[in-house]
Amino acid sequence: MSQSQHIIIVDDEAPAREMVGDYLRMHGFTVTLCDGGKSLREAIATDQPDLVVLDLNMPEEDGLSIIRDLKARTNVPVIMLTATASPIDRVVGLELGADDYVAKPCELRELMARIRSVLRRTIPGKTATEIVSAPAAKESTDHLVRFGTRWLDLEAQALRDDEGNEHPLTASEFGLLKVFAANPKRVLSRERLLELANARDAEAFDRAVDLRIMRIRRKIEPDPTKPSVIRTIRGGGYLFSPTGDKS
Repeated sequence: MSQSQHIIIVDDEAPAREMVGDYLRMHGFTVTLCDGGKSLREAIATDQPDLVVLDLNMPEEDGLSIIRDLKARTNVPVIMLTATASPIDRVVGLELGADDYVAKPCELRELMARIRSVLRRTIPGKTATEIVSAPAAKESTDHLVRFGTRWLDLEAQALRDDEGNEHPLTASEFGLLKVFAANPKRVLSRERLLELANARDAEAFDRAVDLRIMRIRRKIEPDPTKPSVIRTIRGGGYLFSPTGDKS
């Protein structure tokens, strides 16, 4: 197992950087969150990362000046997060040495693909499967998502523990887990779960949502009596917290 790659997310908007950070942690990366250039420089002085994901549009110090300063002092690769209406910024950023860009609001899977691509180009001798820390499975980690004590394999539609042992999962349970995996830290009502899971029999599915969540919790929660991974939000529905915290 290789060491987890370290990525710094720089964005002045806390919800945006936390969402990206949680998604990357789910896929095995070590993540540091920064709210601007000052905190980025402090973080890099402590531990130089393998890659920086940088929002260009920040109030205190714009992303282009951060890229200029960063590239003058380090060779750390940079992926820019840019507003779709700023093609000039993208061009300037690339000319300053940025390695790639993703338009905001970003699609998390696209950002993940860009990150892997840049890491493959910039980390000598690393293969695609060595780019991140992963469970004891030998396949690429692109389709693996951490759920508490288990890993969900989106490609094989299977639930496994750290030793690679498979745990039974019904089609409807997989459907729910797939929806949660695509929507980390977002409160999903039963109606929204139905819509995203493409339930064929919505009425029957709705009546069984709570039961299916209870069964899933028995399989993934460290303590099913005190769920921290898939939490119930009173009056709202359910929330998947990748790190199992209460924030």
